[in-house]
Amino acid sequence: MDQNRHKNRRDDRPFDTARTVSTRTVVAFAVISCTLLVALPRPAHPGKEPVLSAPQVIVLHGLGRSSTTMWLLSHRLTKSGFDVRNIDYPSTKLSIPDLVRGLATEVDACCGQSERPLHFVTHSLGGILVRAYLAEHRPENLGRVVMLSPPNRGTELVDRVVSHPLFRWATGPTVQDLGTATTSLPNRLGPADFELGVITGNRSLNPIASWLISGTDDGVVSVSSARLKGMADFLVVPKTHTFIMNSSDVAREVIHFLNHGAFSSTTVSRRPTRLYRTPAKPPEPVIQETQDASIKREPT
Repeated sequence: MDQNRHKNRRDDRPFDTARTVSTRTVVAFAVISCTLLVALPRPAHPGKEPVLSAPQVIVLHGLGRSSTTMWLLSHRLTKSGFDVRNIDYPSTKLSIPDLVRGLATEVDACCGQSERPLHFVTHSLGGILVRAYLAEHRPENLGRVVMLSPPNRGTELVDRVVSHPLFRWATGPTVQDLGTATTSLPNRLGPADFELGVITGNRSLNPIASWLISGTDDGVVSVSSARLKGMADFLVVPKTHTFIMNSSDVAREVIHFLNHGAFSSTTVSRRPTRLYRTPAKPPEPVIQETQDASIKREPT
């Protein structure tokens, strides 16, 4: 009987061992799978794989931001069939001339020699970089440009606080040339001589900053300062400077302009906005409203 007991124990061992091996195998497989998901290179851009014939879009973030802030907009552009390159650049570490040279290198490396149209979609400072880049370089395949909340005439916020040491330390050398003086870079670059659409906001998260800015603003740039002579279309939306790029309505307008050279008058948001509304200020030029009052089109 003892022999049978020992035999049964011996017979049980292979089963236990097999179960242990199986468990370890599953755990090892899970660990390897997770490691591969982290380690293997991901597609450069979210969404479906780019089609070789798809129009190219270079996306540029704003001052003190990163390409991560433009991820959602880049994703929506990719889903709409564009070959998107969401470029990161050290906005607070280099001067604008250095940033422009870096942008030229990026464009030449990825897109400059292609026959496919090359569009630009920018936020804030990114728009000024593209203007400076196009003033010195003009790709033969240049398509259209959409700027979100660009300080095309500078911003009064810089005029008021640029002399503060903490502000200069936080924003780096770039911001010092973004004031409203006639000698500032945005005002030296001249009018747009390319197909340009501008979208800017009229909501603010910063009442103090808005108090320092004349006219309706988005918390950083006034509506009037976003305008640029020569632009093809101009749109005012109920969004803030910080988050305008994340709006699905804005994304649809961007895509519409890239495809047609004009903004749509039907893409509007009817959801209430519970953000700080900039205080009433001196009246600006009369604007024409679209079918929904939340998005306004101004004469270009």
